[in-house]
Amino acid sequence: MRFCSLATYVCLFLLAMTALPVTAQPAAESHDHFNVAIYARVYEVIQMGDLDWLEEHFEVMDQHLKVDKIYLETHRDTILADDETLNKVKQFFADRGIATSGGITLTISEPNRFETFCYSNPEHRQWVQEVVEHTARHFDELILDDFFFTSCKSEGEIAAKGDRSWTEYRLELLDEVARNVIIAPAKAVNPDVQVVVKYPNWYEHFQGLGFNLETEPALFDKLYTGTETRDAVRSAQHLQQYLGYNIFRYFENLKPGGNAGGWVDTGGMRYLDRYVEQLWITLFAKAPEITLFDFRQLMWPIRPQHRAAWHDQETSVDYDAIVAPYRQADGSLEGITIARAAGVAFDQIDPVIGALGNPVGVPSYRPFHATGEDFLHNFLGMIGIPIDLRPAFPAEASTVLLTESAKFDPDIVDKIKQQLVDGKNVVITSGLLRALEDRGIQDIAEIQVTERRALVQDFIVGWGEVQQSAKPMIIPQIHYLTNDSWELVMAVDGPMGWPILHDADYANGHLFILTIPDNPADLYQLPPAVLTRIKQTILQDFYVRVDGPGSMSMYAYDNDTFIVQSFLDEPTDLRLVTDGRIMTLRDVETGEVLNGTAIPVPPPGGWGPRLDAGKATFDTRIAPHSYRVFRAE
Repeated sequence: MRFCSLATYVCLFLLAMTALPVTAQPAAESHDHFNVAIYARVYEVIQMGDLDWLEEHFEVMDQHLKVDKIYLETHRDTILADDETLNKVKQFFADRGIATSGGITLTISEPNRFETFCYSNPEHRQWVQEVVEHTARHFDELILDDFFFTSCKSEGEIAAKGDRSWTEYRLELLDEVARNVIIAPAKAVNPDVQVVVKYPNWYEHFQGLGFNLETEPALFDKLYTGTETRDAVRSAQHLQQYLGYNIFRYFENLKPGGNAGGWVDTGGMRYLDRYVEQLWITLFAKAPEITLFDFRQLMWPIRPQHRAAWHDQETSVDYDAIVAPYRQADGSLEGITIARAAGVAFDQIDPVIGALGNPVGVPSYRPFHATGEDFLHNFLGMIGIPIDLRPAFPAEASTVLLTESAKFDPDIVDKIKQQLVDGKNVVITSGLLRALEDRGIQDIAEIQVTERRALVQDFIVGWGEVQQSAKPMIIPQIHYLTNDSWELVMAVDGPMGWPILHDADYANGHLFILTIPDNPADLYQLPPAVLTRIKQTILQDFYVRVDGPGSMSMYAYDNDTFIVQSFLDEPTDLRLVTDGRIMTLRDVETGEVLNGTAIPVPPPGGWGPRLDAGKATFDTRIAPHSYRVFRAE
């Protein structure tokens, strides 16, 4: 492949670049608790050089959205926006009080399976550096969209890799490229430039393509988070809705205070709800800015088929209200675009965000470059467990949740033991138990994950009645020694059973083992009583819990405010359980007051409920594909 030198562009447009200073105007109207940005691909940026075209098309979104910033992409697929175009477009937005930043997508050909650059190739490296320098001359902030990774396996890359794994080679390579090809050249031409790396949504697999979460957060001025989850069924990624919240909080823990925002597109949108849900979830994570990808997509029409069946009843996404001004006499829609839906969603959620404190969750540890039970934290979030995913072991936490990815810490068994000696609780998954069986976990309790599987649909909590899941599921069979550890929840098939939630005491603490079905989405099918018992264990020190079926998430905050969000297609009864401090809840949006019922504390030696003794319960209801925000009073 042959690349043109960027010097050509610089020579041709240097005078234009210096002759058109950008004069900032008063800021455009903004939301109170977050900023809104739009990302424009280089294809649309080039079209924007026709200012009449730009004004006509920007009006489509500007009438609905309070836009604070536009990211103007300078490069994608080896196409480069020239100086004259960039200066004209920057001035257009400055005249309207809208900030501009630069964007770079490092692809050779996005349609060709996101063809990336080969960073051992000097010609490729030179082109990328020139693109970065070009962009830094125009903007004091530039963002690298999704593709600062490499999937190149050219003969040159194979030779450069040598005996290393692709993960080892690419992690080292991209760290060097970040320093020497991206950041240093950008700051050399513009010392004030802020260089931002935007990470996509597939964080579990980053290391294999060179995204280095161990070193890059310290190198770049800011991070940005891809919070798009699209359609879990029809998308090849099958990302769960909760990922949009969890990934933002995880990246915030990678660079506290340096996670600049969340990023959503319209991909895979069957129903309007799925798009709007992604916007709200991003903001529930307390993203200070949300970027809408992209300028082109915001002009796409909303159609009648985007209305789901559940809109025959009241839901958080009011499709009919969104489209009503655009509905024709024959029921068709004319002139309504995605920008309208985003604008209504933002106006609705802005006061809610103002009521929220700092997000809190159950500390869970994912070492750098780890794999194992991929994306499981998001499945757990979908059964109502708020997750606080961290890159460092949370030794200070009273309860720690560990999935198989924790095996990448060579000292993980010692850390688990220390937590237990300190009188704390550790919850591990069956995947982690299997991974640690020859690394000392047997010192705590002689429990093994066998090679056998069971097809189960019946479950028993404690000494209770049989509860049935919505469908059968396959689980690993766990073997343990009677009276050395204890089943809290079991799955049964006829007269035989296996642990679902298991308890082994050690020193002053407890090790709990949670069995994960072969298909982790089967967690959603577990009977509500089983989910309640699991959450009683994991959230035993938490101030609130939501009990009900799966496919409901909870987002909690440090000011005794929390959100329950349902992804179910029908209205659902739920029970809120709070600690004894909280006896009254108020729905932040409707003002409805809920009064709690105290759970009595049984007398010493007496019978009665003990796990939730002294807490309070609130029975209520949630509409399909809706959220409710509660504040303790």
